[in-house]
Amino acid sequence: MTTPHAYPDPHAPMTLLGGLTPARFLRDYWQQRPLLVRQALPGFESPLSPEELAGLACEETVISRLVKEHVAEGGWAVRHGPFDEADFTGLPETHWTLLVSDLEKHLPELRRYLEPFRFIHDWRMDDLMVSYAVPGGSVGPHVDQYDVFLLQAHGRRRWQIDTRPVAGDNFLPDQTLRILRSFDPEEDWVLEPGDMLYLPPQIAHHGVAEGPCMTWSIGFRAPAWRDLLAAWVDERYAAMSGDARYEDPARPPATDPGEIPPADLAQLISGMREAMSADDRELGRWLGRHLTEPKGELLDIMKLPESMSPDAASQVLDGASRLERHGAARLAWIGGLQCVHLYVNGREHTLPPESAVLVRLLCGALDYDAQALQSAAAPVPGGAELLLELCAAGVLLPVAGDER
Repeated sequence: MTTPHAYPDPHAPMTLLGGLTPARFLRDYWQQRPLLVRQALPGFESPLSPEELAGLACEETVISRLVKEHVAEGGWAVRHGPFDEADFTGLPETHWTLLVSDLEKHLPELRRYLEPFRFIHDWRMDDLMVSYAVPGGSVGPHVDQYDVFLLQAHGRRRWQIDTRPVAGDNFLPDQTLRILRSFDPEEDWVLEPGDMLYLPPQIAHHGVAEGPCMTWSIGFRAPAWRDLLAAWVDERYAAMSGDARYEDPARPPATDPGEIPPADLAQLISGMREAMSADDRELGRWLGRHLTEPKGELLDIMKLPESMSPDAASQVLDGASRLERHGAARLAWIGGLQCVHLYVNGREHTLPPESAVLVRLLCGALDYDAQALQSAAAPVPGGAELLLELCAAGVLLPVAGDER
Protein backbone atom coordinates (compact mmCIF):
# COMPACT_ATOMS: atom_id res chain seq x y z
CA MET A 1 0.00 0.00 0.00
CA THR A 2 1.56 3.26 -1.11
CA THR A 3 -1.02 5.84 -0.05
CA PRO A 4 -3.39 6.31 2.90
CA HIS A 5 -6.48 4.18 2.86
CA ALA A 6 -9.57 5.40 1.06
CA TYR A 7 -11.89 5.75 4.02
CA PRO A 8 -15.64 5.23 3.71
CA ASP A 9 -17.40 8.21 2.16
CA PRO A 10 -19.61 9.57 4.97
CA HIS A 11 -22.35 10.39 2.47
CA ALA A 12 -22.26 7.21 0.33
CA PRO A 13 -24.64 4.33 1.19
CA MET A 14 -22.88 1.27 2.59
CA THR A 15 -24.00 -2.34 2.28
CA LEU A 16 -22.31 -2.82 5.66
CA LEU A 17 -24.92 -0.49 7.18
CA GLY A 18 -27.92 -1.85 5.30
CA GLY A 19 -27.84 0.93 2.70
CA LEU A 20 -27.44 3.74 5.23
CA THR A 21 -24.71 6.30 4.81
CA PRO A 22 -22.19 6.55 7.67
CA ALA A 23 -23.49 10.06 8.36
CA ARG A 24 -27.07 8.84 8.76
CA PHE A 25 -26.05 5.81 10.81
CA LEU A 26 -24.08 8.01 13.22
CA ARG A 27 -26.94 10.51 13.41
CA ASP A 28 -29.80 8.05 13.91
CA TYR A 29 -28.34 4.86 15.44
CA TRP A 30 -24.87 5.28 16.96
CA GLN A 31 -25.19 5.16 20.77
CA GLN A 32 -28.98 5.40 20.40
CA ARG A 33 -30.63 2.22 19.10
CA PRO A 34 -29.82 -1.20 17.63
CA LEU A 35 -29.59 -1.91 13.92
CA LEU A 36 -29.93 -5.34 12.30
CA VAL A 37 -28.33 -5.64 8.85
CA ARG A 38 -28.97 -8.72 6.76
CA GLN A 39 -25.96 -9.56 4.57
CA ALA A 40 -23.86 -6.65 5.75
CA LEU A 41 -20.95 -8.57 4.19
CA PRO A 42 -22.55 -10.74 1.48
CA GLY A 43 -20.88 -14.12 1.05
CA PHE A 44 -18.64 -13.57 4.06
CA GLU A 45 -16.48 -16.54 5.01
CA SER A 46 -14.32 -16.44 8.09
CA PRO A 47 -10.60 -16.62 7.26
CA LEU A 48 -10.09 -18.03 10.75
CA SER A 49 -11.08 -21.63 11.56
CA PRO A 50 -12.22 -22.86 15.00
CA GLU A 51 -9.02 -24.92 15.23
CA GLU A 52 -6.88 -21.85 14.54
CA LEU A 53 -8.82 -19.87 17.15
CA ALA A 54 -8.24 -22.61 19.72
CA GLY A 55 -4.56 -22.64 18.82
CA LEU A 56 -4.31 -18.90 19.46
CA ALA A 57 -6.02 -19.36 22.82
CA CYS A 58 -3.13 -21.65 23.79
CA GLU A 59 -0.56 -18.90 23.33
CA GLU A 60 0.68 -16.94 26.34
CA THR A 61 0.54 -13.61 24.49
CA VAL A 62 -3.17 -13.90 23.67
CA ILE A 63 -6.09 -12.94 25.94
CA SER A 64 -8.75 -15.66 25.94
CA ARG A 65 -11.64 -16.99 28.03
CA LEU A 66 -13.63 -20.21 28.15
CA VAL A 67 -17.22 -19.91 29.39
CA LYS A 68 -19.29 -22.96 30.37
CA GLU A 69 -22.95 -23.07 31.37
CA HIS A 70 -24.85 -25.59 33.51
CA VAL A 71 -22.10 -26.13 36.05
CA ALA A 72 -22.48 -26.12 39.84
CA GLU A 73 -26.28 -26.38 39.92
CA GLY A 74 -27.09 -24.24 36.92
CA GLY A 75 -24.29 -21.72 37.36
CA TRP A 76 -21.58 -20.52 35.06
CA ALA A 77 -17.83 -21.10 35.00
CA VAL A 78 -15.18 -18.86 33.44
CA ARG A 79 -11.57 -19.85 32.84
CA HIS A 80 -8.87 -17.58 31.47
CA GLY A 81 -6.15 -18.70 29.06
CA PRO A 82 -3.65 -19.64 28.01
CA PHE A 83 -5.10 -23.11 27.50
CA ASP A 84 -3.66 -26.39 26.28
CA GLU A 85 -5.06 -29.11 24.04
CA ALA A 86 -6.38 -31.14 26.96
CA ASP A 87 -8.62 -28.22 27.98
CA PHE A 88 -10.56 -28.60 24.73
CA THR A 89 -10.63 -32.38 24.36
CA GLY A 90 -12.44 -32.73 27.68
CA LEU A 91 -15.25 -30.27 26.91
CA PRO A 92 -18.91 -31.32 26.62
CA GLU A 93 -20.71 -31.28 23.27
CA THR A 94 -22.94 -28.33 24.20
CA HIS A 95 -23.13 -25.08 26.19
CA TRP A 96 -19.62 -23.67 26.08
CA THR A 97 -17.99 -20.70 24.33
CA LEU A 98 -14.37 -19.75 23.61
CA LEU A 99 -13.63 -16.00 23.34
CA VAL A 100 -10.33 -14.59 22.04
CA SER A 101 -9.69 -10.83 22.23
CA ASP A 102 -7.53 -8.34 20.31
CA LEU A 103 -7.10 -10.65 17.35
CA GLU A 104 -6.32 -7.85 14.88
CA LYS A 105 -3.24 -7.06 16.98
CA HIS A 106 -1.94 -10.60 16.53
CA LEU A 107 -3.08 -11.32 12.97
CA PRO A 108 -2.41 -8.33 10.69
CA GLU A 109 -4.34 -10.00 7.87
CA LEU A 110 -7.56 -9.47 9.84
CA ARG A 111 -7.15 -5.69 9.96
CA ARG A 112 -8.56 -5.23 6.47
CA TYR A 113 -11.93 -6.39 7.78
CA LEU A 114 -11.94 -3.43 10.17
CA GLU A 115 -11.27 -0.84 7.45
CA PRO A 116 -14.99 -0.39 6.59
CA PHE A 117 -15.63 0.64 10.20
CA ARG A 118 -13.13 3.51 10.09
CA PHE A 119 -15.88 6.06 9.58
CA ILE A 120 -15.53 6.04 13.37
CA HIS A 121 -12.20 7.45 14.54
CA ASP A 122 -9.46 4.99 15.48
CA TRP A 123 -9.13 6.22 19.06
CA ARG A 124 -12.60 4.84 19.77
CA MET A 125 -11.90 1.35 18.39
CA ASP A 126 -11.02 -1.22 21.01
CA ASP A 127 -10.54 -4.59 19.36
CA LEU A 128 -11.76 -7.47 17.28
CA MET A 129 -12.91 -10.31 19.52
CA VAL A 130 -13.84 -13.67 18.00
CA SER A 131 -15.98 -16.24 19.77
CA TYR A 132 -16.58 -19.88 18.89
CA ALA A 133 -19.56 -21.65 20.44
CA VAL A 134 -20.98 -25.15 20.29
CA PRO A 135 -24.76 -25.76 20.28
CA GLY A 136 -26.35 -23.83 23.16
CA GLY A 137 -23.11 -21.93 23.78
CA SER A 138 -23.58 -18.48 25.30
CA VAL A 139 -22.18 -16.03 27.83
CA GLY A 140 -25.64 -15.38 29.22
CA PRO A 141 -27.94 -12.35 28.94
CA HIS A 142 -25.91 -9.25 29.82
CA VAL A 143 -25.20 -5.60 29.06
CA ASP A 144 -21.95 -4.07 27.79
CA GLN A 145 -20.41 -0.66 28.39
CA TYR A 146 -19.32 -0.25 24.77
CA ASP A 147 -20.67 -0.07 21.22
CA VAL A 148 -20.34 -3.33 19.34
CA PHE A 149 -20.94 -4.68 15.83
CA LEU A 150 -21.73 -8.41 16.01
CA LEU A 151 -20.85 -10.00 12.68
CA GLN A 152 -21.90 -13.61 12.16
CA ALA A 153 -18.90 -15.37 10.62
CA HIS A 154 -19.93 -19.04 10.64
CA GLY A 155 -23.05 -21.00 11.58
CA ARG A 156 -26.17 -19.51 13.13
CA ARG A 157 -26.66 -17.59 16.36
CA ARG A 158 -29.93 -16.44 17.87
CA TRP A 159 -29.83 -12.92 19.32
CA GLN A 160 -32.44 -11.53 21.68
CA ILE A 161 -32.41 -7.95 22.95
CA ASP A 162 -34.27 -5.80 25.45
CA THR A 163 -33.90 -2.02 25.07
CA ARG A 164 -35.49 -1.19 28.43
CA PRO A 165 -33.24 0.05 31.27
CA VAL A 166 -31.62 -2.67 33.38
CA ALA A 167 -32.08 -2.41 37.14
CA GLY A 168 -28.89 -2.31 39.16
CA ASP A 169 -29.89 -5.36 41.20
CA ASN A 170 -30.86 -7.50 38.19
CA PHE A 171 -27.68 -9.60 38.16
CA LEU A 172 -26.97 -13.12 39.32
CA PRO A 173 -25.08 -13.13 42.63
CA ASP A 174 -21.70 -14.76 43.13
CA GLN A 175 -20.89 -14.95 39.42
CA THR A 176 -17.70 -13.81 37.67
CA LEU A 177 -19.81 -12.81 34.68
CA ARG A 178 -22.38 -10.03 35.14
CA ILE A 179 -25.32 -12.12 33.93
CA LEU A 180 -28.85 -10.78 34.18
CA ARG A 181 -31.11 -12.51 36.66
CA SER A 182 -34.22 -11.63 34.68
CA PHE A 183 -34.29 -11.12 30.90
CA ASP A 184 -37.48 -10.52 28.89
CA PRO A 185 -36.54 -9.94 25.23
CA GLU A 186 -38.40 -7.53 22.98
CA GLU A 187 -36.74 -8.66 19.72
CA ASP A 188 -35.55 -12.04 18.49
CA TRP A 189 -33.43 -12.73 15.37
CA VAL A 190 -31.33 -15.57 14.00
CA LEU A 191 -28.17 -14.34 12.27
CA GLU A 192 -26.44 -16.24 9.48
CA PRO A 193 -22.97 -15.70 7.96
CA GLY A 194 -22.65 -12.12 6.69
CA ASP A 195 -25.47 -10.78 8.91
CA MET A 196 -24.59 -8.14 11.50
CA LEU A 197 -26.21 -6.60 14.57
CA TYR A 198 -25.12 -3.23 15.97
CA LEU A 199 -25.77 -2.63 19.67
CA PRO A 200 -25.15 0.61 21.58
CA PRO A 201 -24.03 0.49 25.23
CA GLN A 202 -26.42 -0.67 27.96
CA ILE A 203 -28.69 -2.70 25.68
CA ALA A 204 -29.43 -6.06 27.28
CA HIS A 205 -28.70 -8.89 24.86
CA HIS A 206 -28.38 -12.65 24.76
CA GLY A 207 -26.73 -14.67 21.99
CA VAL A 208 -27.11 -18.45 21.81
CA ALA A 209 -25.45 -20.70 19.23
CA GLU A 210 -27.94 -22.79 17.26
CA GLY A 211 -25.11 -25.09 16.21
CA PRO A 212 -21.34 -24.72 15.98
CA CYS A 213 -20.87 -21.04 15.18
CA MET A 214 -18.37 -18.21 15.16
CA THR A 215 -19.13 -14.53 15.82
CA TRP A 216 -16.88 -11.51 15.34
CA SER A 217 -17.33 -8.61 17.76
CA ILE A 218 -15.93 -5.26 16.65
CA GLY A 219 -15.97 -3.18 19.83
CA PHE A 220 -15.67 0.56 20.39
CA ARG A 221 -14.98 1.74 23.93
CA ALA A 222 -15.51 5.20 25.38
CA PRO A 223 -13.44 6.30 28.40
CA ALA A 224 -15.33 6.69 31.68
CA TRP A 225 -15.13 10.20 33.10
CA ARG A 226 -14.08 8.70 36.45
CA ASP A 227 -11.15 6.89 34.82
CA LEU A 228 -10.05 9.99 32.91
CA LEU A 229 -10.22 12.06 36.08
CA ALA A 230 -8.17 9.51 38.02
CA ALA A 231 -5.51 9.41 35.30
CA TRP A 232 -5.39 13.22 35.13
CA VAL A 233 -5.01 13.50 38.91
CA ASP A 234 -2.16 10.96 38.74
CA GLU A 235 -0.51 13.04 36.02
CA ARG A 236 -0.75 16.27 38.00
CA TYR A 237 0.37 14.55 41.19
CA ALA A 238 3.50 13.20 39.50
CA ALA A 239 4.31 16.62 38.06
CA MET A 240 4.03 18.50 41.37
CA SER A 241 6.91 19.08 43.74
CA GLY A 242 6.54 17.52 47.15
CA ASP A 243 7.80 20.79 48.63
CA ALA A 244 4.87 22.81 47.29
CA ARG A 245 2.34 23.22 50.09
CA TYR A 246 -0.01 25.56 51.89
CA GLU A 247 1.71 28.61 53.40
CA ASP A 248 0.35 31.21 55.82
CA PRO A 249 3.01 33.69 56.98
CA ALA A 250 1.75 36.61 59.11
CA ARG A 251 -1.57 34.92 59.78
CA PRO A 252 -3.80 36.52 62.43
CA PRO A 253 -4.19 34.85 65.82
CA ALA A 254 -7.10 32.44 66.27
CA THR A 255 -10.16 33.74 68.08
CA ASP A 256 -11.96 30.39 67.75
CA PRO A 257 -9.41 27.54 67.45
CA GLY A 258 -11.94 25.01 66.14
CA GLU A 259 -12.84 27.09 63.08
CA ILE A 260 -11.38 26.81 59.58
CA PRO A 261 -11.46 30.53 58.85
CA PRO A 262 -12.84 31.82 55.51
CA ALA A 263 -9.42 33.18 54.49
CA ASP A 264 -7.74 29.81 55.13
CA LEU A 265 -10.51 27.95 53.30
CA ALA A 266 -10.26 30.32 50.32
CA GLN A 267 -6.50 29.79 50.09
CA LEU A 268 -6.84 26.00 50.34
CA ILE A 269 -9.48 25.95 47.60
CA SER A 270 -7.41 28.28 45.43
CA GLY A 271 -4.32 26.10 45.86
CA MET A 272 -6.16 22.93 44.91
CA ARG A 273 -7.72 24.55 41.86
CA GLU A 274 -4.34 25.83 40.75
CA ALA A 275 -2.80 22.39 41.23
CA MET A 276 -5.43 20.81 38.98
CA SER A 277 -5.88 23.64 36.47
CA ALA A 278 -4.88 23.42 32.82
CA ASP A 279 -5.89 25.29 29.71
CA ASP A 280 -7.62 23.48 26.84
CA ARG A 281 -4.39 23.13 24.87
CA GLU A 282 -2.52 21.48 27.75
CA LEU A 283 -5.42 19.19 28.58
CA GLY A 284 -5.87 18.26 24.91
CA ARG A 285 -2.21 17.30 24.57
CA TRP A 286 -2.45 15.17 27.70
CA LEU A 287 -5.51 13.44 26.27
CA GLY A 288 -3.56 12.70 23.09
CA ARG A 289 -0.89 10.96 25.16
CA HIS A 290 -3.35 9.16 27.43
CA LEU A 291 -5.71 7.92 24.71
CA THR A 292 -2.90 6.40 22.65
CA GLU A 293 -1.44 4.38 25.49
CA PRO A 294 -1.92 0.68 24.60
CA LYS A 295 -4.17 -1.26 26.94
CA GLY A 296 -2.26 -2.23 30.06
CA GLU A 297 -3.57 -5.79 30.23
CA LEU A 298 -2.50 -6.31 26.63
CA LEU A 299 1.00 -4.92 27.02
CA ASP A 300 1.50 -7.06 30.11
CA ILE A 301 1.66 -10.07 27.79
CA MET A 302 2.16 -8.64 24.28
CA LYS A 303 5.38 -6.68 24.49
CA LEU A 304 6.58 -4.35 21.77
CA PRO A 305 9.72 -5.67 20.09
CA GLU A 306 13.11 -4.97 21.64
CA SER A 307 14.35 -1.52 20.69
CA MET A 308 17.18 -1.42 18.18
CA SER A 309 20.08 0.92 17.50
CA PRO A 310 19.73 3.80 14.99
CA ASP A 311 22.06 1.93 12.61
CA ALA A 312 19.94 -1.21 12.78
CA ALA A 313 16.76 0.82 12.30
CA SER A 314 18.32 2.53 9.28
CA GLN A 315 19.14 -0.84 7.76
CA VAL A 316 15.52 -1.91 8.24
CA LEU A 317 14.17 1.23 6.57
CA ASP A 318 16.62 1.00 3.68
CA GLY A 319 16.16 -2.73 3.18
CA ALA A 320 12.39 -3.11 3.50
CA SER A 321 10.01 -2.75 0.60
CA ARG A 322 6.96 -2.63 2.85
CA LEU A 323 6.46 -1.76 6.50
CA GLU A 324 3.57 -2.46 8.85
CA ARG A 325 2.45 -1.03 12.15
CA HIS A 326 2.94 -3.23 15.21
CA GLY A 327 -0.39 -4.70 16.27
CA ALA A 328 -0.36 -3.17 19.76
CA ALA A 329 0.74 0.31 18.60
CA ARG A 330 -1.76 3.17 18.85
CA LEU A 331 -1.32 6.33 16.75
CA ALA A 332 -3.33 9.55 16.59
CA TRP A 333 -2.76 13.22 15.84
CA ILE A 334 -4.08 16.61 16.91
CA GLY A 335 -3.68 19.70 14.75
CA GLY A 336 -2.35 22.97 16.18
CA LEU A 337 -2.09 26.54 14.91
CA GLN A 338 1.62 26.31 14.21
CA CYS A 339 2.38 22.60 14.59
CA VAL A 340 1.05 19.06 14.43
CA HIS A 341 1.08 16.81 17.49
CA LEU A 342 1.63 13.14 16.69
CA TYR A 343 0.93 10.65 19.47
CA VAL A 344 2.44 7.17 19.42
CA ASN A 345 1.83 4.79 22.33
CA GLY A 346 1.41 7.64 24.79
CA ARG A 347 4.37 9.69 23.57
CA GLU A 348 4.00 13.10 21.94
CA HIS A 349 5.96 14.25 18.90
CA THR A 350 5.55 17.95 18.09
CA LEU A 351 6.17 18.51 14.37
CA PRO A 352 6.05 21.50 11.99
CA PRO A 353 2.93 22.17 9.88
CA GLU A 354 4.53 20.72 6.74
CA SER A 355 4.50 17.32 8.45
CA ALA A 356 0.73 16.98 7.93
CA VAL A 357 1.06 14.64 4.92
CA LEU A 358 3.50 12.38 6.77
CA VAL A 359 1.40 12.33 9.94
CA ARG A 360 -1.81 11.52 8.06
CA LEU A 361 -0.03 8.69 6.27
CA LEU A 362 1.39 7.26 9.51
CA CYS A 363 -1.96 7.41 11.31
CA GLY A 364 -4.18 6.58 8.35
CA ALA A 365 -2.48 3.46 7.06
CA LEU A 366 -1.69 0.20 8.81
CA ASP A 367 0.95 -0.89 6.32
CA TYR A 368 3.14 1.25 4.13
CA ASP A 369 5.30 1.37 1.05
CA ALA A 370 8.68 2.10 2.62
CA GLN A 371 9.85 4.41 -0.16
CA ALA A 372 6.58 6.37 -0.13
CA LEU A 373 6.89 6.78 3.63
CA GLN A 374 10.47 8.02 3.34
CA SER A 375 9.48 10.38 0.52
CA ALA A 376 6.75 11.87 2.72
CA ALA A 377 9.27 12.31 5.54
CA ALA A 378 12.03 13.85 3.40
CA PRO A 379 10.75 17.47 3.26
CA VAL A 380 9.79 17.51 6.96
CA PRO A 381 12.43 18.81 9.41
CA GLY A 382 13.09 15.84 11.69
CA GLY A 383 10.92 13.56 9.55
CA ALA A 384 13.64 11.04 8.75
CA GLU A 385 14.65 10.94 12.41
CA LEU A 386 11.02 10.29 13.37
CA LEU A 387 10.84 7.25 11.10
CA LEU A 388 14.10 5.95 12.52
CA GLU A 389 12.77 6.41 16.05
CA LEU A 390 9.51 4.60 15.28
CA CYS A 391 11.38 1.80 13.60
CA ALA A 392 13.90 1.52 16.44
CA ALA A 393 11.04 1.38 18.96
CA GLY A 394 9.37 -1.49 17.09
CA VAL A 395 6.34 0.58 16.08
CA LEU A 396 7.20 0.20 12.38
CA LEU A 397 8.18 -3.32 11.37
CA PRO A 398 9.36 -4.79 8.08
CA VAL A 399 6.84 -7.11 6.44
CA ALA A 400 8.37 -10.56 6.64
CA GLY A 401 9.96 -11.75 3.42
CA ASP A 402 9.35 -8.46 1.61
CA GLU A 403 12.67 -6.81 0.84
CA ARG A 404 13.85 -4.37 -1.79
